[in-house]
Amino acid sequence: MNITIIGASAGIGLEAVKRGLNRNHSITTLSRSEIKIEEEKSLNKILGDATNKADLLKSIQNSEAIIVTLGTSKNMKATTLFSDFAKLIVDIHNENKIDIPVIFVTGFGAGESENYVSWLVKLFLKYFLKDVYADKTKMEEIITNSDLNWTVVRPGRLLDKELTEKYRIENKLYKGINIGGINRADVADFSIKQAENQTELKKYIAISEK
Repeated sequence: MNITIIGASAGIGLEAVKRGLNRNHSITTLSRSEIKIEEEKSLNKILGDATNKADLLKSIQNSEAIIVTLGTSKNMKATTLFSDFAKLIVDIHNENKIDIPVIFVTGFGAGESENYVSWLVKLFLKYFLKDVYADKTKMEEIITNSDLNWTVVRPGRLLDKELTEKYRIENKLYKGINIGGINRADVADFSIKQAENQTELKKYIAISEK
């Protein structure tokens, strides 16, 4: 199938490109930076801005699923990247209905999940990532109040280990949920599989190691 990955030059996005190609999909990417990957077959790379309407429209043309893995790299300053993107894709949806799966990767600690993180993570979010997660929460709110076919994926602490395909997903928040580390490759694996078969439509999914 044709899958578009927004924010694909690094991290979960790049892992999703690799995983999608490995599973024999045609991948279109939209990113500001060049994607460093040897595999060129079935890969259409678009350099552009996810908050630019023309760039975004070009990237999702003929797409059968969209995976959004936007990030600010190591920048912890206040941003409107996530909410600006959300507003734009909802505007496009309102103009010309997007009726395909749209998978949004945010983070455990966004939205209501903030109340279920460990005390250590809570301190880290409060003092280092407060503004970034505030905007991720805004993105979630904008998206989930739309009638897009959304799934929100909230990974725990991101790790750079090999793909395992062994992870725990939770689609409800509860006391003691204990969402810990998770490989970026496994978050990518789950996102690609949701693009293939959206079993968690309109749900918030926390994802962690087993």
